[in-house]
Amino acid sequence: MNADAAPQSDEKNADDPEGQLAQANQQIAQMYRDLDDLQLEQKLTRKLAAAGAIDLEAAVLVAKARISGATQAEIDVCVAQLRKEKAYLFGGSTETTAARRTASVRDRVTTSPTALEQAAQRAAKTGSRADLHHYLKLRRNFL
Repeated sequence: MNADAAPQSDEKNADDPEGQLAQANQQIAQMYRDLDDLQLEQKLTRKLAAAGAIDLEAAVLVAKARISGATQAEIDVCVAQLRKEKAYLFGGSTETTAARRTASVRDRVTTSPTALEQAAQRAAKTGSRADLHHYLKLRRNFL
């Protein structure tokens, strides 16, 4: 490579400010297009996640291919259409279900709080270790 080539290209660029301006304007326009694409993708991701999409990436790609503009109404319509036509991309229901108890988890004793109070009073009255032990067992099941 020629070391003199770099300074000559800098001189050409310095001599052509209109070319530099046009190139800078092209870069700015490209950055705006990229920003618009990212904002659209972000809006789609939020809407599709709220709609219960299982495969979010695939749903976003399909939705981006279908959308012509980036208005909120178009995004909502596209998500609704996608949910109808491509139901396999979405879960059965958007509601979350509570976790079930496993077999190893013990159910708490169904004694009433009054039974706990009675055991506490009895242990305090008698001072018996057996009564105290019974009270502490009941208390452990409530807490």
